[in-house]
Amino acid sequence: MKELSYVRTEMLPEQAPPPGQTGVVRWIRENLFSGWLNSILTLAAIAAVYFALKAIIPWAFDSTWNANSLSECRETAPGACWAVIHERWPQLLFGFYPNGNDGHPDQRWRIVVAFILLIVAVAPVLFDKLPRKMIWFSAVYPFVGFWLLWGGTIWGPLMVLAGFVLAYFTYRIVAAIGGNLLGVIVAILVPVIWWLFLAGPITGVLNGIANIGLPDVPSSKFGGLALSVTIGVAGIALSFPLGVLLALGRQSNLFIIKTLSVGYIEFIRGVPLITLLFVASVLLNYFMPPGTSFDIILRVVIMVTLFAAAYMAEVIRGGLAALPRGQYEAADALGLDYWKANRLVIMPQALKISIPGIVGTFIGLFKDTTLVSIIGLMDPLALTNAIRADQDWNGIVWELYLFVAFLFWIFTFSMSRYSMYLEHKLHTGH
Repeated sequence: MKELSYVRTEMLPEQAPPPGQTGVVRWIRENLFSGWLNSILTLAAIAAVYFALKAIIPWAFDSTWNANSLSECRETAPGACWAVIHERWPQLLFGFYPNGNDGHPDQRWRIVVAFILLIVAVAPVLFDKLPRKMIWFSAVYPFVGFWLLWGGTIWGPLMVLAGFVLAYFTYRIVAAIGGNLLGVIVAILVPVIWWLFLAGPITGVLNGIANIGLPDVPSSKFGGLALSVTIGVAGIALSFPLGVLLALGRQSNLFIIKTLSVGYIEFIRGVPLITLLFVASVLLNYFMPPGTSFDIILRVVIMVTLFAAAYMAEVIRGGLAALPRGQYEAADALGLDYWKANRLVIMPQALKISIPGIVGTFIGLFKDTTLVSIIGLMDPLALTNAIRADQDWNGIVWELYLFVAFLFWIFTFSMSRYSMYLEHKLHTGH
């Protein structure tokens, strides 16, 4: 009998995988119910979440938004008393910044404008697709922001800015004639002389010609989220470049520079931040000439910057240590000097590796701004105590703390998401 064989000339169409091997079902099986222990833990977690939401959701949503006191809230609904947020949110955001209740114009618009301009100034630093010319506004913003927040004559910040402009042009001229080292020395001396002896008299003359300014606002009026953002942003912006220099100094072959960098980093990391804040609040004035008025917020910014820079230096040093030795040798082979090698070859790669640690340090620094309440500054947490001291709101706790936590979460979550965006963009770790 002759055998017949059949050969298919067309491929069978692809079949869909089993339902349990794709999509959400597969993820649940692999991550939540992959074994008996994992299944028990998953069920226990679901039960805990269920009972927690069963208690929280009615409290959060069966609440009162319009009331004049806590007792009035309790008479209206048994849940949360969000009326305290409805009434006191301006104080939690702006502190005691002049609000027009004393008969003078409301000045809180200055904080809003400063915050909007801050976003504009930070945007070209964070996103390279924006026009690079915007970076000039980023350089000028610190002086504009200071003038908006503290007020006074506009000529003061402009004279401070003029000192940096003089330093830049002095360095370019002197370095071209006598070398980089002489250029750096002269570029430091010129603005110091300008600020100490010339800026004040010139400011007075210009102010007499055109008195342009805003009403002064003392630091005692600052508070709330505006205070935390001011200290946090200033500390982040100043501690990053200082941390880079300290990291390079710790790896330097020059004995004095390396010793000073190591000593500074180890000393600061061994001292709690609250100790430095007490130094800023109490002891720093003793080192100033008699009669000198040193703004308390400026003192806090200096100490927070010095504290964060030490941790930043160690994070960046980790990135530098992770680079293969061949990258340093490649920079030498290209004939680059020390600063060009670090700027063009070494530091970009080290910073890319250090992105998670850098952003983590920034987030910790921003949250640590709440410690300023211990030295008398009214950050959002300190203002919750002031609000609860009011007889109408005495006894309210959770609503205030949840609102403050939400405010901080917005900023910290935004920083963490930007870190993930930057890592993905630069393909960190690949």
